[in-house]
Amino acid sequence: MRNISNSPVLHFFAATTLAGTAISLSTADAVNGRDSQQQRTSEHRMQQHPHVGMWVTDDGRVRHELLPNGRYDEARGNRESAYRGRYEVTGRHIEYWDDTGFTADGDFVDDNTLHHGGMVLRRK
Repeated sequence: MRNISNSPVLHFFAATTLAGTAISLSTADAVNGRDSQQQRTSEHRMQQHPHVGMWVTDDGRVRHELLPNGRYDEARGNRESAYRGRYEVTGRHIEYWDDTGFTADGDFVDDNTLHHGGMVLRRK
């Protein structure tokens, strides 16, 4: 079993609800088990969030998978999981925090179009 007290993901976990409100869970709460119901509720809301899913450039070269747990996995060309990290959506704006330390952002211009880093990604 994995030791969650040393997990960098649990030091700050953010999930976005349908209303765009961020929910944070602390490592202490995760270690003590107090967050289990809150985390299940957050994940359920994220699964229903309109932006969760796969977003792809028209040429298929860049693929962002926005996961229901507030994490993302980005593939570039033949490199699966080229970038991974967490994300947070507020309204139509998305912020990314990559596991290697850099940040990025983007905007959902409609329900099926994401502008990110000079690219246009569409929902798949």
